[in-house]
Amino acid sequence: MRDPDPCRIKLTEDTEELTESIEEKENEDLSEVEENDHVKTGEKPLSCSQSKQKDLKKRRAKKYFTCTQCGKSFTSKHRLNVHMRVHTGDKPFTCDQCGKSFTQSSRLKDHMNIHTREKLYSCDQCDKTFLWDSYLKRHLRVHSKEKPHSCHLCGKSFSYLQSLKVHQKIHTGVREYMCFECEKTFTSANCLKLHERIHSGEKPYKCSHCDQRFSRSGNLKRHERIHTGEKPFTCVQCGKSFTQSSSLKYNMNIHTGEKQYTCDKCSKTFLRPSYLTKHLRVHSKKKPHSCYLCGKSFSRLHRLKEHQKIHTPVREYMCFVCEKTFTSAKYLKQHERIHSGEKPYKCSHCDKRFSQSGNLKTHERIHSGEKPYHCSACGKHFNQSSNLHSHTKKIHSRSSPDQHFQV
Repeated sequence: MRDPDPCRIKLTEDTEELTESIEEKENEDLSEVEENDHVKTGEKPLSCSQSKQKDLKKRRAKKYFTCTQCGKSFTSKHRLNVHMRVHTGDKPFTCDQCGKSFTQSSRLKDHMNIHTREKLYSCDQCDKTFLWDSYLKRHLRVHSKEKPHSCHLCGKSFSYLQSLKVHQKIHTGVREYMCFECEKTFTSANCLKLHERIHSGEKPYKCSHCDQRFSRSGNLKRHERIHTGEKPFTCVQCGKSFTQSSSLKYNMNIHTGEKQYTCDKCSKTFLRPSYLTKHLRVHSKKKPHSCYLCGKSFSRLHRLKEHQKIHTPVREYMCFVCEKTFTSAKYLKQHERIHSGEKPYKCSHCDKRFSQSGNLKTHERIHSGEKPYHCSACGKHFNQSSNLHSHTKKIHSRSSPDQHFQV
């Protein structure tokens, strides 16, 4: 079953996110037009007094306006015209400051507040300000944890009505929004819009601190925490803070010792599914990422990216102490620890500390007795790959060392 990524309404002060929220609000308004004015056929006959029958005749005498595209009916020509914009994509109301277009004049009016930056509604709990009172009301649910919209099929609750509507399509199987590039279908226009950026390469969200761009506002928000140092997710057990809620979740597994993902080849367990996927390449020897310049293959994409910098003389990361340059920020950071003497990785068995996580991992095998590197020729085990290589070179030098290397 292919389900789209969950699409939620996000509350933010960011200009571009606000524009996206306005469009989402437009979609909600168009949905309300359909819900409130769509004529339901097959009414049950009324058994009522003469006055009620008279009223019924009046209602039946009303003209109904039907959409030729989907068959939905409306009680006024105006409502039908608003609805037709769903099919035509017509957005007749344009902002003279940025050129953005909208289906309704009220949405253009809301959008203009983005340019004036007028925010009239303040939260008395965290001092955040909002352009609209409806956004403030939604935001207050963050503090109250209120989820007033419940699914009648599974009981799951949501803070926003739009989130419930998107969720309910999982039960009905309705995926009415289709990508014309790859024919993948989605339960909402917003999810489709996000997906289409994969094909177009559009990245409308730019970091205000550097030149990096993103296709999703949430990814930009997470990225900007690198610059600001903000870590809003804190572990109640150890006090450690994280930039992402998923990182906090994995940290909690460290405390509980829960490792849900198990390798069926060697029974090793992992905290994250991505770690298991990477580990499985050890067994399969799979190296799916190849350099188009020299043909060398790698099991991980970031290894390929680092390798490709060998072909291009770009060494953009420089140490300000000794002016040595590096191909990645990671290598520069590791190098800077030589000057600072920083050793952030502490052994859980003794007081020894290390500047690199790999060195700590190798050291801890002294305590655990783990020897993961196995010589297939004589069965001897080693705690480091370099020791295995030395062993095969000295003892089994007549044959290729690679054929005796096993993990």
